[in-house]
Amino acid sequence: MHAINLIFRREFAACFATPLAAVFLFVFLALASGMTFFMANFFERSQADLSGFFVWHPWLYLVLMPAIAMRLWAEERRNGTIELLMTLPVRTWQLVIAKWLAAWAFAGLALLLTTPLWITVNWLGSPDNGIILASYLGSWLMSGAFLAIAACVSALTKNQVLAFIGAAAIGFLFVMAGYDLVLAGLRPWAPALLIEAIGSMSFIGHFQRITDGVFEMPAMIFFLSLIAFCLWLNVLVIDVKKAA
Repeated sequence: MHAINLIFRREFAACFATPLAAVFLFVFLALASGMTFFMANFFERSQADLSGFFVWHPWLYLVLMPAIAMRLWAEERRNGTIELLMTLPVRTWQLVIAKWLAAWAFAGLALLLTTPLWITVNWLGSPDNGIILASYLGSWLMSGAFLAIAACVSALTKNQVLAFIGAAAIGFLFVMAGYDLVLAGLRPWAPALLIEAIGSMSFIGHFQRITDGVFEMPAMIFFLSLIAFCLWLNVLVIDVKKAA
């Protein structure tokens, strides 16, 4: 745990080593606020809640989470510092978890900075704060899944742009998995079990149930299992690169 803590602190501090962190936070807050108040017709609905805020999170994370994680391993490989990391007296899984936790903490900070929106809707009306809290937790959990995917992709290449595009493409598949547009194309030829399995992998489907106030175990298990699987793949990729 001491090794993970040291690497976590190094990686989290690295997020603020350049002005990009401030730019990212500004963009996230601007997009989240703009989509809530304008694209989601917050004032026209005359309803004080944050449903219009959370509905855009899968789409925001589709772009913003790969932007956070694309540098985690690609930058280390491009700068040649990954060899130095591999010589440290730490295990590969500790490096992987620490880097992912640092990115997840940064995403949590971005979410935390949106709490004035929560205060605003409480000032304007009487929302269900239990649902809002569950939605925040669900959103943070979903961001962790996006980051785990992006970190794994980042380990495959030295190019941060390729890491970003690859992570966004894979994330898009998970976002779109539950849409009828996708499932309708499968129904004529795919067995029902396969269609059901693909539909169950939808980020939007699981997150929507959470924002509806149903913080159920299947959604938590789905996101946590996906995070664990992607981190395991990340460890495997790093070990293969190290042995090569």
